[in-house]
Formats: sequence, structure tokens, C-alpha cells
Amino acid sequence: MWRELLPIGRHPDSGGYRRYAWTGADAECRAWFRAQAEARGLTYEVDRNGNQWAWLGDPLAGDAVVTGSHLDSVPDGGAFDGPLGVISSFAALDELRCRGAEFTRPLAVANFGDEEGARFGLACVGSRLAAGQLTVDAAHRLRDGDGVTLPQAMEAAGYDPGAIGPDPERLARIGAFVELHVEQGRALDLTGDPVGIASAIWPHGRWRFDFRGEANHAGTTRLADRRDPMLTYAETVLAARREAELVGAVATFGKVAVEPNGVNAIPSLVRGWLDSRAADQDRLDAVVDGIERAAREHAERAGIDLDVVRESFTPVVEFEHALRDEIGKILTERGGRGRAAGRPVPVLGTGAGHDAGILSASAPTAMLFVRNPTGVSHSPAEHAAEDDCAAGVTALADVLEGLACR
Repeated sequence: MWRELLPIGRHPDSGGYRRYAWTGADAECRAWFRAQAEARGLTYEVDRNGNQWAWLGDPLAGDAVVTGSHLDSVPDGGAFDGPLGVISSFAALDELRCRGAEFTRPLAVANFGDEEGARFGLACVGSRLAAGQLTVDAAHRLRDGDGVTLPQAMEAAGYDPGAIGPDPERLARIGAFVELHVEQGRALDLTGDPVGIASAIWPHGRWRFDFRGEANHAGTTRLADRRDPMLTYAETVLAARREAELVGAVATFGKVAVEPNGVNAIPSLVRGWLDSRAADQDRLDAVVDGIERAAREHAERAGIDLDVVRESFTPVVEFEHALRDEIGKILTERGGRGRAAGRPVPVLGTGAGHDAGILSASAPTAMLFVRNPTGVSHSPAEHAAEDDCAAGVTALADVLEGLACR
């Protein structure tokens, strides 16, 4: 499975992946998912929001155990973020069939669409729509960098954008959702464990900062006469680092758009996107407020106009304790590859958002993490060792067996 999926959407120059929602690479990934489902005799379906499902048992029976993740990527992302969870889900099902497990609850593998938000700027679009956390009107207003709207992109890919919207009946049939994901940090590497359990997802959001100045000639305009928004933007980037360090949070300006974007032109507009995350809401509020305050102070001194818009926000997600504890008990009792029976599995928080976090408001959810020896993620250098990936499959199979089988 890994070898089949590996070349899809890989850029020849960067070596990273560009699997953006409703593009050709996305279509190939979706075709791969369907082929995996049909090869196993699973019931395949696509929901109203374009999320893919592969069912063992009756999809309408309720109290289903669902696993899976996503197949799309960030720009020039790594091979593991998302796909490891989907591949491991199919592999765990294969393992359970080899064990002769008898299923007492329906089981599904899911691929949620547009989790990374690389094309339209909003993460977890597929799961947000299903959970009612993204309105139809707001979804219809989403545009990519070329001005193509989400409905236009879906229609071009052969899907009906008129059908998107909340899907409470489907989510009500989920008794538990367990998402396996490569760790986006080094906590497991430091403890020496191949697999861990998620405790919570930090609150996080995205803010757009629009700095407006005055376009002018770069060679003939005196420094004293300039209203250069790039300088204010640069000061704000530095302020983000300072404010994040003060409260133990993270804050990143990773995307910027400049107008008129000429080498010999002072910009009229610099638009930067801030991503910030913290362990709790108070610290997140403190870092974002501090960044905005610094930006406005610099803007006022330089004669720059500033608008700040919060484009998305996800509050802290505490995964359901009962499900988390049950998974911990299953894994502790059984042991696994690289882990002796009776040894507790590490429980750790994460600053990364996931579909499991979005779905937690609608169904009991949990996450497993697979060790990432470098902690690098959203990069072609992202990596997990084959033995650790196998340990993740075994752990996921053990969890699914404990939840869905006799």
C-alpha cells in the first residue's frame, strides 16, 4: 500500500507532496482509497461533503468504530502526515482478519477531505462541514489562490457542491473514532516509545494581518518619505517570536502575499497569515493579543493601515477520558512491538489540529501517535521508521479488536 501511494502528488524538484483538495493528485489518492476498500470487500461510499468511507458491516447499524485520517498534504509536505493513518487502518483490518477476530460492531475506515487546508486556507473542511462547524455559505465563499471557489473545484472534480452541509445522522452512528497519526514532535523519541496516546489538542487558530502602505519607486523614493508596509510586517514577525517565547506558546508567520510584488517597487500591501497555538486558551489569547498590539504600535508609527481578521479557530480539545483510558488499558495489557505488556503507554498533548479534534464535539474520539525520530513534520524530511509504523499498526489493531470485536 505504501509503495502504491508514495509517488502520487510528489513534486520532482522538492521531493515533497502537493496533494491539494479537488486536484488531480487528490483524485488519484481517492481512487487509491476506493481500490483498497473494494479489494477487501468493504462497502464503499462518499458522503455529501466528499469524505470517503469503507465499511465492514452495516453502515446504518450505529455504534460503529471508525478509524482513518486524510490523504491530502500541505505544500511540499511529507509522506506520513495523514496517509500513515489511512494505510495503517487498512493494515490493521487485515491484521484482525488474520487473527480471526469476530466483529460485534460495524467498522469503517475513513478518508476526510481537505484536512490540511492547503488550497482554500481552512483546515479540516470535510470534517468541519460534516460536524456543522463550517456553514454552507462560508464554504461556498472559500477561494483558492487562483480565485476558484470550493463549489467550482468540487464540481470540476465530479462532485455535487449543492449537497454539502451538516451530516448529524451519519456522525450519530459513530460510537468511537480513533485516528492514528505520525507524531509531530519528539516526545516519543525522548521517552523511547514507538506509540503514544493523545491527551488533548491545543487551542489554535489562523489570523490574517493586512498591512497597507503606499506603492512607490524603490530607487527614487527617499527612506524618510516611504510608507512601506513590509517593514511593519517584519517587525510583527519578530514580535510574534518574542510574544510566543514569553508564554510558552508557538506563533508562526508562514505565508505572505505582497502587492504589487515587484523587485523595484515599494509594496502597497503586505498580507501575512499568523498561525498560533498554545497549551490553553489564556496563553493563546495572550500571545495573539501581544502580537496584534505590537503590530498596531509599529503600524501607527510608520503611517501604515492595519486590519486583522481571524480566519479560523479551534478551541482546546480534550479527548474523551473514558475512551482514552480504555485504549490505554488495552495497549498496556497487551503490550506490542517494542513495548512489554504491563508498561503504560505515554499520554501526550499536541499542538497540531486533526479531524479527530473536529469530530470530538459529535462523537467519542481518540488518537494514537507513532514515533517521529526527528520531530520534523510538514516537510519532505518527515519520517517514521518501518518498525515503528508496524508497531502502530499492531497497536491500532489491538485497539480496534478491543472496541469492536469479541
